[in-house]
Amino acid sequence: MFLQYIKRGFFGNVRNDVLSGITVALALIPEAIAFSIMAGVDPMVGLYASFTIAVTISIVGGRPGMISAATGAMASLMGPIIAKYGLDYLFAATILTGLLQWILGIFKVGRFITFVPHSVIIGFVNALAIIIFMAQLPNFIGEFWPMYLMVAGTLAIIYLLPLVTKAIPSALTAIIVITVIAIATGSDVRTVGDMGEIKQALPFFHIPQISWTWETLFILLPYCLALAVVGLTESLLTATIVDEMTETKSNKNREVRGQGIANIITGFFGGMAGCAMIGQTVINVKSGGRTRLSTLVAGLFLLFLILVLGDIVKQIPMAALVGVMFMVCIGTFDWGSIRTLGTIPRGDAIVMVLTVVIVVVTSNLAIGVVSGVILSALNFGWKMASLRCQDHRDEQGRKVYRISGQLFFGTMMHFIELFDHHADPDHIVIDLSASHVWDHSAITAISKVIQKYAGLEKTVSITGLNKESQRMMDQVGFSGSSSH
Repeated sequence: MFLQYIKRGFFGNVRNDVLSGITVALALIPEAIAFSIMAGVDPMVGLYASFTIAVTISIVGGRPGMISAATGAMASLMGPIIAKYGLDYLFAATILTGLLQWILGIFKVGRFITFVPHSVIIGFVNALAIIIFMAQLPNFIGEFWPMYLMVAGTLAIIYLLPLVTKAIPSALTAIIVITVIAIATGSDVRTVGDMGEIKQALPFFHIPQISWTWETLFILLPYCLALAVVGLTESLLTATIVDEMTETKSNKNREVRGQGIANIITGFFGGMAGCAMIGQTVINVKSGGRTRLSTLVAGLFLLFLILVLGDIVKQIPMAALVGVMFMVCIGTFDWGSIRTLGTIPRGDAIVMVLTVVIVVVTSNLAIGVVSGVILSALNFGWKMASLRCQDHRDEQGRKVYRISGQLFFGTMMHFIELFDHHADPDHIVIDLSASHVWDHSAITAISKVIQKYAGLEKTVSITGLNKESQRMMDQVGFSGSSSH
């Protein structure tokens, strides 16, 4: 069983996984350095985190082929920790973040990703594509035509090479070719080495030198809760996107636990907290990566680049990596969503657009996604909070109210207002065969209607209750009407 898991999980797509992993590793370096600078730490903190998280998640994660490492979403939350308390508190926060995520995984919170509407997922994807694109623009500041030419050349290789051969990932080929051209021509363009210093040293085990007290815990807890939520939000949504791209399934709860374990280990090896990276994951999938081996190779080759090829890596022009990230933007953005924006329900279109706007403006994925979910819930509630009523007299002279719609807290007041208590005859029938009783508020509304009629010495019969509605009413001991 274990051997089958290893064979299927790591050796079912070896050639493509190795090549895609190498491509991802090259793209990880400038990202990890940039996120380290964003967090206010040494570039090696981000590089060590990317190596440790990628290797760990390749083993314990729940979504094969997904890349996890240091990310901008997490780095943006770490600045205050560094500024106020120092580096060791960041490592401790990373460990606590991982522990919180592992606990959440034990409680199976991964299933809650099913509550994220499709319009929010599309908004999340499009917002990330825009953010990735905008993050590349500073690389053009102060640059001249060679930079633009190299970016164009990178994109040309990426999109034209597959028309000739798919033996080697076009993104990897583009990075190698543009790097060779830059070195051979002596082009004065910005390189990876300009991003920050890359030290050729292994990460080492380190217990954060802080005071392990309850006071420290309460200092770190707010930061760690935010990191845990942001990390899991991005990871679960990225996993969902990869599921769709590869037409395969993933274990979301295992992924939540895996992210926790990866961050715990990272905190003990001088890295900062991370999560899934949609940009690098798209590179991996589009380069042919499908199994855990691609993620493992990405992490191991990243360490190899740091330790052995550091001097060469420093010469990689940023133009090549910018071109690759532009490819990610183009491949990530759901262009079909623009074409269908006018045809989908207006509420869903508004939610999608607002999710994009909130994520881009705040640069906070969790806020954008949570806002999108809340807006979708309000939109759904608004749609559901409408009742239709048809009334007529039957052959016995009774007035029959036929209610269509959902009975819950949102329709409680509307339901009560449907009835003409004083003008109605002595016997009223409320037909709920086209409705459903969802909560105690609905039962309370029905009870109030019956009580008003009872005060006028009129009787009410409730008909058409389905089994679930009848069971709910029986559970609360509903009485005051004859049910048929």
